[in-house]
Amino acid sequence: MLTMDGVKRIKWINIEEIKRQVDSVVTIDACIHKIRSMSEFAFIILRTGRYLIQGIYEKDRCGDSIEQLKVGCYVKVKGHVREDERAILGFEILLTEIKILSSPQGEYPLNVSHKKLGCGLEANLDNRSVALRNPYERAIFKIQEGVVSGFREFMLKEGFTQVFTPKIVAAGAEGGANIFKLDYFNQEAYLAQSPQFYKQTCVAFFDRVFEIAPVYRAEKHNTSRHLNEYIGLDFEMGYIESMYDVMEMETAMLKYTLEYLYTHYKEYLEILGVTLPVVDTIPSLTFMEALEVLKGKGGKNKYDLEPEDEVFLYEYAKENWGSEFIFITHFPASKRPFYAMNDKEDPRFALSFDLLFRGLEITTGGQRIHDYNEQVAKMKEMGMHPEEFYHYLNIHKYGMPPHGGLGIGLERLVMKLLDLQNIRQASMFPRDVHRLEP
Repeated sequence: MLTMDGVKRIKWINIEEIKRQVDSVVTIDACIHKIRSMSEFAFIILRTGRYLIQGIYEKDRCGDSIEQLKVGCYVKVKGHVREDERAILGFEILLTEIKILSSPQGEYPLNVSHKKLGCGLEANLDNRSVALRNPYERAIFKIQEGVVSGFREFMLKEGFTQVFTPKIVAAGAEGGANIFKLDYFNQEAYLAQSPQFYKQTCVAFFDRVFEIAPVYRAEKHNTSRHLNEYIGLDFEMGYIESMYDVMEMETAMLKYTLEYLYTHYKEYLEILGVTLPVVDTIPSLTFMEALEVLKGKGGKNKYDLEPEDEVFLYEYAKENWGSEFIFITHFPASKRPFYAMNDKEDPRFALSFDLLFRGLEITTGGQRIHDYNEQVAKMKEMGMHPEEFYHYLNIHKYGMPPHGGLGIGLERLVMKLLDLQNIRQASMFPRDVHRLEP
C-alpha cells in the first residue's frame, strides 16, 4: 500500500516484497528486538511476526531521537532499503523516522534477543508470553504449523474430509480413570480422550476423514513425554484390506509432510539447526519379534513397551535398516482398546500398531472392528456393558465398511523432529499435572 507521499507501507512483512523495494523508501510496523549503539550510529534490530530486520540509525539522517527507545517498544519506522549481504536478510533499512506506538513498563525477565534464551524450562514456561518473543522459541511453533499444514494438505489430496468432533462427550473412547469429568447441566460428562467414536461414525458416510484437534488425558504423569492436553492428528479410512493399509498411508503422509517442511519452512529449520529425517519405507516388527530383540538388549518379556524399550528398538531400527522410525504391530489384545480387531489367525493379538520415532511412541493405530456381533462379543469379553454404548454400536448395527485409522500426538512428533528434551517445549501453553497457567 502506498501512503499519500508515495512511500511503500508494508503492513504484513513479506521479505520478498521488501527486497523489491531496494533503493526505495518503506514504512513498517515492528518491535525493537535489540539495540547496539556504536560511536557514530546504532544497529536497531526490528522484530516482526516472522523476521528480524536490521535497521541503521544515524542521528543526522533520522529526525527522531532514540533516547526513549528500548527493547520491547513497538514502533512504526520509515527508511531507505539498502542491499547489504552482511545484514540478517541481505538488506537493511536506513532509518529516517521512528514513531513509538507503545512502550513496555518493565524489563524483559528473559534474554529474548539472545540466540537461545539460556534459562531453565520452568522459567521459560512461567514467562511464556516473553519467552515466545525469542526467534528460536518462536520457530518451534512455525514448524508445528508446518507439520499441521503438510498433514492437512496430504489428507485432502488423498480424498479425506476434514471433520470437527465434540470435545464434551458422554463416554470416553478408552474408558478408565484417565478421563476428565465435567458437570454438564447436572449431567455427568467428560472431556474427549480421542475422536475415535466420531471418526469411525464419519467413515460410514465420508469413507475417509481426518481431524486436527485437542485431546484430553487425565493421567497423573509428570514426565518429559506427557501432557494432559495435546493436539491430535487423527485419520480414519474405510475399505481397507488390513491394518497395513493404514501404516502405508501414515508412511506416505510423513514423507509428504517432511518434504513440505523442507520446501516451505527451511528458514525455521535453519534457525533451529534441524536436519529432517528421511522417510522412504518404515520397517516393522511384531510385538513378539520386538520382545526377542529386547531380550538381547536388556528387555524383559512383558505385555507392553516401556520407554527404555522404545529407545532400544529405535537404536535397533537405525542400526539394521538406517531408519529413525519403526512400526511395532500385533500387540496383546488385552492391552488394546475394545474397538481394536483381534487377529483372526491368533486372537491373543490385536491388529494394532504403534509407530516409534527416535525412541518415542508418536502414533497408535490399527484396524477396527466393523461387524456388530463381533464388537458386542468383544465388549462382553472385556467386561463391558454394550447397552452403555448404544449410539456407538449403532454405527455397526447399520453397517460399516472394513476400516482403520490412527492418532498422532503433534507435540511428540514436533519434539522429536526438533530434538527437544521435553514435550512442554513443543506446546505453546502446556497443560500438565502442575500447570494450569499461563
